[in-house]
Amino acid sequence: MSIYDQSLYLEDISRVASLDLPWEKLSNKSLMLSGATGLIGSFLVDVIMEKNVREGLNCTVYALTRNPEKAKSRFSRYADAENLVFVSYDVQKPLVAPEIENADYVLHLASNTHPLQYSTDPIGTITTNIIGLQNMLEFATAHHTTRFAFASSNEVYGENRGDAEIFDENYCGYINCNTLRAGYPESKRCGEALCQAYISQKNLDCVIARLTRSYGPTMLWSDSKAVSQFIKKGVLNEDIILKSAGNQFYSYQYMSDSVSGLLTILLCGKTGEAYNIAHEESDITLKDLAGLIAAYNGKEVVFEIPDMKEAAGYSTATKARLNGNKLVELGWKPHFAIQEGIVRTIDILKNMQAEG
Repeated sequence: MSIYDQSLYLEDISRVASLDLPWEKLSNKSLMLSGATGLIGSFLVDVIMEKNVREGLNCTVYALTRNPEKAKSRFSRYADAENLVFVSYDVQKPLVAPEIENADYVLHLASNTHPLQYSTDPIGTITTNIIGLQNMLEFATAHHTTRFAFASSNEVYGENRGDAEIFDENYCGYINCNTLRAGYPESKRCGEALCQAYISQKNLDCVIARLTRSYGPTMLWSDSKAVSQFIKKGVLNEDIILKSAGNQFYSYQYMSDSVSGLLTILLCGKTGEAYNIAHEESDITLKDLAGLIAAYNGKEVVFEIPDMKEAAGYSTATKARLNGNKLVELGWKPHFAIQEGIVRTIDILKNMQAEG
C-alpha cells in the first residue's frame, strides 16, 4: 500500500506546500538533493512535486539515489512527471551526471542517521558526511549553484557541559573524538566547517540546517533510533522496549515540520548561518516518550539491556534540547507538538500495515 493512499500524509504535503514562503525562488529552477528516499528527503520531494502539479511551480527535481528503481517505486505518484529525474549516484564518489543541465539549489541530505549504522559502518558514516559533502559542494561550485544547504545535526553540540539548559547555535559542548561513536557528530562538525571554507574560498552561498531527532511516517523500517524503535512497537501494538533509564532529555521534530524548517532556511536563511530546527513543544525525555506511545496503544514500557553492538551506537548525551528562536525569527512555525506528531505517525503507519 502506497503512502500516497494515506489522507493524513497528503494533508501534511498540502500543508507545507501551502506555507507562506518565497516559492518564486524555485519557479522554473532546478533543485538537486542527495538522500532523496530518506525520512527528510522523500517528504521534501513530495512537497516540491505537489507545488509543481498543483501550482505549476515548474521546479525540476534531481533526486540522487543509489537505487533508482527503489526511488521510482517510492515516488510512484509522479511516475510520469518530466520534472522528477532520478540520478544513480554514490555520494562518496565525484558526481558526474550529464543529465543534470544545471542545479540552482543543492541540498546534501544523505547520511548514516541511526545508531546501528554508526557502529557497523563507522567509515561510511564519516566519509558520507565529509567526502560526500565535498563532492556535492564541488558539483555545486562548478554549476554556479544559487544556494547550497547542508543538513547538519543536533549532535554537533555534543554533551551538555552543565552550563546551558537549551542549546542555541553558538553553543559547543564536549565530544570525546577518540571513540567510535564520535564519527557521526565530529564529521557533521567538520562538514559545517567545510561549508564555511567553500563560502570563503569558492564564493559558494551555503546555509546549514541543524536537524534534531526527526520522526514520521517516511522513516525507514530499518531505522534503529530509539524514537523509531518505539514507533515500530506502537504500530505493531507491542510493549515498548526501553534500553536505558530513559532520563535523556532531547528535542524531537515531526517530519513535515523538519522539512518546513529546511525550506525556510533554504529560501530565507542568511549565507553562512546555521539554524536549529526545533521547538520546545517537542522536547521530551526518553522514558516519557516511551510512556506516551505505550499509553496510546494500551501497552507497557519494558526495560531491556542493549547488546554491545546496539550500545556502541548510542549517544552519550543526556540532555540535548535545541533553541529554535533563530529560525522562528525567519517566520518558521511548527505545526505539531510531540504528542500530536507521534500519534499521527503511528496512525498513518498502522493504516498502511492494515491495508497491506
